[in-house]
Amino acid sequence: MSDKFDFVSAADKPALLAFSTPEWLEAARSALDELGYKVHTAATHGDFLVRFTQVRYQVVIIEELFAANNPSENLTLHALQNMPMSQRRHATVILLGDSFQTFTPMQAFQQSVHAVINSSEIFLLKQLIEKTIADNTVFLNSYREAQTRAYSGVAKDE
Repeated sequence: MSDKFDFVSAADKPALLAFSTPEWLEAARSALDELGYKVHTAATHGDFLVRFTQVRYQVVIIEELFAANNPSENLTLHALQNMPMSQRRHATVILLGDSFQTFTPMQAFQQSVHAVINSSEIFLLKQLIEKTIADNTVFLNSYREAQTRAYSGVAKDE
């Protein structure tokens, strides 16, 4: 892990990338930079877990073969899949790889992520990230409203 940790302020929109393919990493970094995110990169599975537990990342993009020879060896993805939802609800998680069909809900569900993107569509990554974030925001809207009301002690009928 890097000795220098980039601090995140309240105004930042943090994003975390976990890639082994340099070209895909650069494409993802560029797309997130254009969208105004402060991008951090994990070099190893351990680095990813340390970063993910220390910062509430809004967007997380993981390569299907991050630090692995086949998908079953991707310890980062397995750690996220086994993590309680309360620890990962804050992040919109996207999985990028060759074996997916972009935006196939069942594949995303099987991988416990919000969206899967095929690497052949990496040229559309900025738009695909925006769509995934928007879809996740709409999906969680009722939950977040109920949570806000519960915290403030306001009933819905008031």
